[in-house]
Amino acid sequence: MTFIKSVIVSSVLAAAAFSGAASAKSINGAGASFPHPVYAKWAEEYNQETGVKINYQAIGSGGGIRQITAKTVDFGATDAPLDQQRLNDEGMIQFPMVMGAIVPVVNIPGIEPGALKLTGDIVADIYMGKIKKWNDERITSINPDLKIPGQSIYVVHRSDGSGTTYNFTDYLSQVSETWKNDVGTNTDITWPKAATTIGANGNAGVANFVRRTRGSIGYVEYAFAKQNNLSHTQLASAEGKFLQPTMETFQAAAMNADWKNAPGFRLLLNNQPGADSWPMTAATFILMHKDQADAGKAREIIEFFDWSYENGAKMAESLDFIPMPESVIELVENTWKQQLSHKGTAIIQ
Repeated sequence: MTFIKSVIVSSVLAAAAFSGAASAKSINGAGASFPHPVYAKWAEEYNQETGVKINYQAIGSGGGIRQITAKTVDFGATDAPLDQQRLNDEGMIQFPMVMGAIVPVVNIPGIEPGALKLTGDIVADIYMGKIKKWNDERITSINPDLKIPGQSIYVVHRSDGSGTTYNFTDYLSQVSETWKNDVGTNTDITWPKAATTIGANGNAGVANFVRRTRGSIGYVEYAFAKQNNLSHTQLASAEGKFLQPTMETFQAAAMNADWKNAPGFRLLLNNQPGADSWPMTAATFILMHKDQADAGKAREIIEFFDWSYENGAKMAESLDFIPMPESVIELVENTWKQQLSHKGTAIIQ
């Protein structure tokens, strides 16, 4: 049992008196679809162990930010971390819950999963409509052993406000100066008109469109690629080595993250140094209001997150997510103690 959990357990019976509310039987959250597979697994296990139900709606990072800002949910979830000024303005804290990877997925007849090699600048030019056929010379030149058909390329992207899009476009901005200047990074962008595009809602929507559309390419969290039996691609690392998306390459990217010096834990992990670092690796974040109206419920929310840190690592890895390091968890626990309060009194003593 972690220190934070022991504090919560020892004080949970006092929570109702402290806040004037009874113990919560359900906790409501909404936001990013990127972490939905692991949040769903944690919620199922936690419910079986404690009887507390975690209701999480995967409505996209933009929706999660809107709902927690409006206080219509107990916590929000986003893959696009808010900056410190926005957190201050909204009176919220933000902390990373788990890390995962974004992968390009394709539907090209005759191409096996993991066989096609792509580079970041090629992906950017596909999404800009500069590369329109799969047998373009830039693609075939780095895939000499593959028989790539002259299929037209259909670009599938998120149509909702999406942290996955934020991280994907941040990566493209790092590897393509043209993308950075002409398109940029955001949760919801104006997609280049030169490409033949298809918009889809959520990671699941992108996965479904790619599975059904020949010649398509999309970007999804790796768990969605596996669950939907999609054909992922190799991708060149920052040092030019072609990599498969694996736990080893994800962890290699995560190792370089400097969380200690990131205000509000706002840190993007794309294009990390190292030959074996998967280039599209991202954390996903939880948002809560600093001033909690119900101290008892706030403690129960934190107890779920603390339980997930302590007990959810193996579940996360089984779904190809990367657990947060213990050093980061300690930083998060300090944030809980220092910034969460009820009527001016710290919720976690």
